[in-house]
Order: sequence, then structure tokens, then C-alpha cells
Amino acid sequence: MSAAPPRVAVVGANGHGRWHRRVVAALHEAGRVRLVALVDVRPIEDEPAAPVPADVTVHTDHREMLAVARPDVVVVCTPPHTHLPIALDVLAAGADVLLEKPPVLDMAEHRTLVAALAATGRACQVGFQALGSAALAELSAAIRRGVLGTVTGIGTVAAWQRADGYYARAPWAGRRTLDGRPVLDGALANPLAHAVMQCLAVAESVVGAPVRPARIEVERYRVRPIEVDDTAALRVVGHAGPPIVAAVTLAGEEFVAGEVVVTGTAGRAVLEYPTDRLLLPGDDAPRTVPGRRGLLENLVAHRADPRGVPLIAPLARTAPFTAVLEAVQAAPEPTLLDGDLVSVNGTGADRSVTVRGVNAVLRQAAEQGALLSELAVPWAVPPVRADLTEGDD
Repeated sequence: MSAAPPRVAVVGANGHGRWHRRVVAALHEAGRVRLVALVDVRPIEDEPAAPVPADVTVHTDHREMLAVARPDVVVVCTPPHTHLPIALDVLAAGADVLLEKPPVLDMAEHRTLVAALAATGRACQVGFQALGSAALAELSAAIRRGVLGTVTGIGTVAAWQRADGYYARAPWAGRRTLDGRPVLDGALANPLAHAVMQCLAVAESVVGAPVRPARIEVERYRVRPIEVDDTAALRVVGHAGPPIVAAVTLAGEEFVAGEVVVTGTAGRAVLEYPTDRLLLPGDDAPRTVPGRRGLLENLVAHRADPRGVPLIAPLARTAPFTAVLEAVQAAPEPTLLDGDLVSVNGTGADRSVTVRGVNAVLRQAAEQGALLSELAVPWAVPPVRADLTEGDD
């Protein structure tokens, strides 16, 4: 007799939570999981691709849901500053958790969650879905085989565009703190967090373990009156391995989905992480590498065979990313770019602001492993530097 499928709940079922509901719906339909509850402080939005089964309970409080629905797995897709308390409640209730990125906002919170996982024996998968990419796995294998020679640098460039309406989507949007807790809803911490994490994952294949940052340097900019960065340059220097540079913006001229550029003594590789397109030395053009593994599906398989199926994105793997967030949190308010430095299009919620020439300088930074202030960019400011001891990472 086969075991019953794990009972799954989604906390934060609106907004991006609708994406998670579609993932759950496919596994529910296949009999791999059973959706038992949805939680949101607002009325549950319709999602045509993920209709709510009649027996699913709906709640506005996750603690009530845990007591009533008794799920085995809980997907947490709520504002970043709420992640830790909800995750702790989920673990205490005996469930495993799929926790959206960023999982927590500083290393103290990270250590608290690590302790809770150890005390409860439960599992935590973090929502860096691009880590399940077969293209990333192929790139990592190529690095380990020495296809690129000695890796001398890892960089990422991404240029998105977010209109004013994006920053009106929630009370925490564009905020540094809310109700006394850090939020850090900036480009580095939230929409382009995947770019940073993919670089850290590539670096793992060089050093054979998660990166231990020794120094983090960050330059942060903004084009509107928000409290966080919408344009940034970041460099992570580890105790071992090549330096990592991330150069990203939400005020781009042309869309760049997100590229990880790996430079070595024997060649260069480029991974477009949102599309799983990979260019290795010897390739004539980038090619799509199919086979991305889903994080929820992986968590379910891990529950059934903890030793045989490792998690794709365990909390421990994201510790270097959280160290980056801690450095971002400690940095001063981002520098405002305005006047002749920017161009403005549209009105109202559709109003967008673009930094003139930003795509070219961000790509140069990623390719050369340099910060903007080192490239004689006229509007760049000196970086804020955080030096970490062995015990800080």
C-alpha cells in the first residue's frame, strides 16, 4: 500500500504565490501532493491554472491554518521580513518548509533558523528556483573538468525595468525597514537576487563548497524616492575562489534577462540563468539546456528519501547570499540619480525612469570584474566595504 501524498499549504497565496499555486496544482493533479490550505491576509485571488479544490481550507492566519489543516509541507511566499517567524511556526508544527527568497535578512536570523531546523529535524528548501537548472549543472561540471582552465572571475549583468506601479504593490515595496524590521526590497535582495545566487553557486564548483565571503563591497543607486537600491554593483571576495561581481538594474535601457559570465585562463562561458541558455568554450552559439528540476518536487522527493535525494537549495547553501544582504543592510541610503543622468517615460503607475548608458557600464563591470566607481563612471560613488572574519560567514 503506497503512502498518502504529503499535504501542502501555501502561505501568501496571492501575488507571486499564484505561481506557487500553479506548481502545486500540477503535482496535486498528478497525485504527488495534496493541496489542503491557502493563507493570505487578503481574499484569495482566482488563478485559472490552479483552481482551488472544494476541500481546501482558506485562512487569514498561518497559525490557525497549521492547527486546522496540519500540513506536511508549507510554501511560504510572504514579504521577506515575515519569513523567519512564519518559518519557525511551520517547523514547530512538524512541517517542512519551502521558503521564498530571500530566506532571511541577516546572519543572526540565519543562525536562528538553522537552530530550529536542527531542533525539529525538519527540512528547509529556499526558493532560488534557478539552482535547479540543468544548464547550471552543466556549467558547473565543465568548470570542475577544467574546460575553462583556472577560473579568474565570475560576473553577472541584468537590466530590467520597473515602473512606479511596482513600488506601490505593497506597503513594504521599496522599503528598507517596516515596523522596525528590515525589509530590503531592493534589486539585489529581491527581483535580481537570483543573479547573485547563481554566481555564488558557480563559485561553489570552483572551491568545492559554499563561498565564505572575506570582503563584500557594494555601490547602491536609485532613480526615485525609494529607500533601497534599484541599480547596484556588488563584489564578493571569498576566502577562496575567484571574485564575484554583480552589476544589476531595474532602470535599464534594453532588457537583459540575466547573464552569468565566467572567465577562465582557457576560455569563457555565459549562462543566461532565467532561460537556461548556455555558451561554453567551443560552442558557436548559446543553446538551451532542458531539464530544470522543480524545488517543491525535489523537497517532496527528499522527504521520501532524505539520504538519497539531497535538497537543491538547502538553507546552508544560501548563507553566503544572506551575508551579502547583511552588508547591503549596513550600507547607507542609495545615491539618487536624477536630472540629466536619467530619462523619464510615461505617467502615473506606468511612469518609468531609465539611467542613461547604464546597460553598457553594467556589462563592462560584469565582464571586467570591476565596480562602477573603478570604471570612471561619472555618477558612481565609492563602495561601502564590509570585511568579514572567519566567524562572520
